[in-house]
Amino acid sequence: MKRNKRTGFTLVEIMIVVLIIGILLAIAVPNFIKARQNSRLQTILGNLKQIETAKEQWAMETGQSSASVPVQADLTPVYMKSWPSGPVTGAYLANAVNADPTFAGKTGAEWKADPSSL
Repeated sequence: MKRNKRTGFTLVEIMIVVLIIGILLAIAVPNFIKARQNSRLQTILGNLKQIETAKEQWAMETGQSSASVPVQADLTPVYMKSWPSGPVTGAYLANAVNADPTFAGKTGAEWKADPSSL
């Protein structure tokens, strides 16, 4: 009598593998999204700090008052290599020397408090 030996995986084995992959994805995807949001937040905060430092240097070296508002051309390329562009859609504004710079209308403290729009 000839035995027919078939090699391969059964449907149950394939379903178990798919289930395991699904469980791993359910764990990994939320962590990936959180890491991406945190990375964007840190980029925005770093860029805002860079603009703040450039504003202070500009004001001290040019003798400006704290109410003076530098424009992008005042800060680049002397005090900043280039004007930052955000990791998401939005624009950086330097604002007055005595005010915090903003990205998409929010300061660094506001971004820390509510990073939900990243």
